[in-house]
Amino acid sequence: METRSAKRRKLWFVENKIEVNNNGIDRISDLPDVILHQILFLLPIKSIAQTSTLSKRWRYLWSSFPDLDFNSINPLGISPNAAITSKRPSVLSFKEMNLISRVLALRDKHSDIRTLRFRAHLSFSCLNGLIRRAVRHNVRELDIEVATDDYFNLPRCVVFCESLRAFKLKSRYRGFRLPPLSMMKDGFRSLHTLSLSLVILYTEPYLLDLFTDSSFPHLKKLNLDACSGLKNLKVSCRALEDLTLENCIQLHGLDIFGTNLERLRVASCFDPYCDKSWVKINAQKLNSLRWEYNAITGSSSLENLTSLHEAFIGFIVRHEDVTTAKLQSVSNFLSGLSHVHCLTLESPCIEQILSNKNYLAHLQPFDNLKSLELHTGFNKNNVHGLACLFRSTITLHTLILKIINDYKIERRQWNRDLWDLYTSEEEQYWQSQTQTLKPFLNHLNVVEIHGFLECENEVSLAKFLLKNGKALQEMTLCTGHCNYRDSLRRQKIRSQMMGFSWASSNAKVAFH
Repeated sequence: METRSAKRRKLWFVENKIEVNNNGIDRISDLPDVILHQILFLLPIKSIAQTSTLSKRWRYLWSSFPDLDFNSINPLGISPNAAITSKRPSVLSFKEMNLISRVLALRDKHSDIRTLRFRAHLSFSCLNGLIRRAVRHNVRELDIEVATDDYFNLPRCVVFCESLRAFKLKSRYRGFRLPPLSMMKDGFRSLHTLSLSLVILYTEPYLLDLFTDSSFPHLKKLNLDACSGLKNLKVSCRALEDLTLENCIQLHGLDIFGTNLERLRVASCFDPYCDKSWVKINAQKLNSLRWEYNAITGSSSLENLTSLHEAFIGFIVRHEDVTTAKLQSVSNFLSGLSHVHCLTLESPCIEQILSNKNYLAHLQPFDNLKSLELHTGFNKNNVHGLACLFRSTITLHTLILKIINDYKIERRQWNRDLWDLYTSEEEQYWQSQTQTLKPFLNHLNVVEIHGFLECENEVSLAKFLLKNGKALQEMTLCTGHCNYRDSLRRQKIRSQMMGFSWASSNAKVAFH
């Protein structure tokens, strides 16, 4: 006769779509614990908890299960009581938080926790208690998103947890404070990944001595987000490979020295009202750099970026930022990228640089650059700057221009009737640069111009590249949506372009 536990096992396997032997024999329960844990890892934690009712064997498997992801209780982050229009991810209810406490309390005392993840609205004492229980079970990865009604301190027990390898703490609002610097320097000895969000640092605004080899000898990934009160940050962990810094808008100084750093992202940082702000980066193995929406610093120094493959550069510019010192800082920043292979420049600040030949004259040549993407208004003031930039990219293979069509920028429409009767100023200038741009023209293979509205300067550049680009294979002119009249004008431009000789017999022009 089939026992109750056997029947429960069979029903549970059917509900969770797990096949058993055709003869009805439960082969799964005979598998080793490690393999069963791997199978259960593929299921939501609610289903895993249900296995504890199947038999004593499965009760032990649940009490020793190493990966506790309570985010799967509400995987879409939608609270039953939340408004339909609310976009804020939900947190666990009080009842569900009690469930986590009970699960940790009932765990087998000899079983370690590999991963613990949850997001919740709870008091500091409750948070501290949960973390203490996890630490007692030698937790290796702790990933928490917490909301409290007041500011709280980072639990000290987690700082000195010797088993911890990855620690991620995100505060929903209010924020949390770090322990004293002396205590932080003596903790996290085995940590590989650290992510802190919404840290309050007004009482300790300087982190010049924390992120060093002596404090974090094994740290490979560091993410700091919304560190309020952070003014100066120095990162010099030898093992660090990935660094992200976001929303630190009060930052004055940033010093990064990483012998093994491969990926760096800095976004929405620096105090725009600080004239003496600065940035220093020295990372010989840096492969990817994303510098997004940052205020311009008073000075910039980028050294030894010899392994840089891709860089995305963008600055936020206020009217008062357009000063000689800050433009020179941007020029120095770009010179530090001279070894990059793929470069994207997206910024109103780049417009200021392009419109002033003095800053580009001292720009270091991009000897390894293969792909260049420029987001530009492409007005008549930066044509000279574009030519200077092209001269510094002698090995360029792909050029992508994304034209920002600003109604404030005066752009003269191309006049097809005067095409053969006169040569525009832009066209004359490009023709005068033919010799100096010869290395650039002999390597350029692919050209894309997005936002092509058939204006005179756009047509002049396209014509120049076709007439002189000996290696040119493809030119794509993307105009976007257009009406019937624009379509006719596009056909006329195309027919005009077909009417003169091209430097490359293999070149193809496509309009989109």
